[in-house]
Amino acid sequence: MHSWRRAASVLVADLTHIFAGRLRSVVAYGSRLDGDDEAPLTCLALVESFGMSDLEACARLSSHWRRQRVATPLILPDREFRRSLDAFPLEYGEILRAHERVFGADPFDQATVARDDLRRACETQIKSHLLHLREGYIESAGRPRDVADLVAASAPAFAALLRNVARLGGALTSDRTAATLEGARAAGLPDGIVNDLLALERRPAVPTTDAARLFPGYLAAVEQLARAVDLWRTA
Repeated sequence: MHSWRRAASVLVADLTHIFAGRLRSVVAYGSRLDGDDEAPLTCLALVESFGMSDLEACARLSSHWRRQRVATPLILPDREFRRSLDAFPLEYGEILRAHERVFGADPFDQATVARDDLRRACETQIKSHLLHLREGYIESAGRPRDVADLVAASAPAFAALLRNVARLGGALTSDRTAATLEGARAAGLPDGIVNDLLALERRPAVPTTDAARLFPGYLAAVEQLARAVDLWRTA
C-alpha cells in the first residue's frame, strides 16, 4: 500500500466515525499523489450534511491529522459542492486533473467544470500573477537576492497557471509535469524559460544569480500567457 493510502485510510476511519452514513465520498489529490512524498496528504470529502457538532469533532482531530501527515480535509456538503463548481473552477479543476477515490463514489464522475468559467478564472489568476510580479520587482529595487526570492516563490503558482491553461485547451493528462508543459505549448511559451522555472520547484536551493537572471524571460512568459488567454475569448 502506498504511504498516502495508509494516511487516507486513517482519515476515512475518522470521518466515518464523525459522519457515519452521511459520509458520501473521499478523494485524495495534490502534491502527494504527484510524487512529493514530503507533502501532507490533501483530500476532499463530501457529506450529506455538515453542522456545528461535526465541525467541533473535526477540530478535535486536527492535531492527530497533522501527526499522520494529513492536511485539514476540504469537507463540503454534496449539494454545496455541486453548486460551487462554477465559483471555484481552477481549484476543482486541479483536483479533477489528478485524484484517487478512497471512499464512496467518485464525485467527479458526474461533475464537470464549464469551459467559460475556467477561462474567466484563468484570466483573473494570470493577470493577478502578472501584477504581482511587476509590483514585486519594483519593491525589490532590483536587488538580485530579492528578485531571486520573488522568482522562486512564485514559480509553483506559474506552473499551476500553465496546468489550468492546459485544461482550457482540452488536455486530459493527469501527469503534473506533462500537463504543465502542455499548457506552455498551448500558450506558445518558449521551452527554455518554462523548464528553468519548473526546475526551481525541484531544486529548493538555487544560486541567487541563477534565479534572478530568469526574471525578464519569466515576466515575458506571463505576459504572453495573459495574451493567449485573452485570445481564447473568440476561439
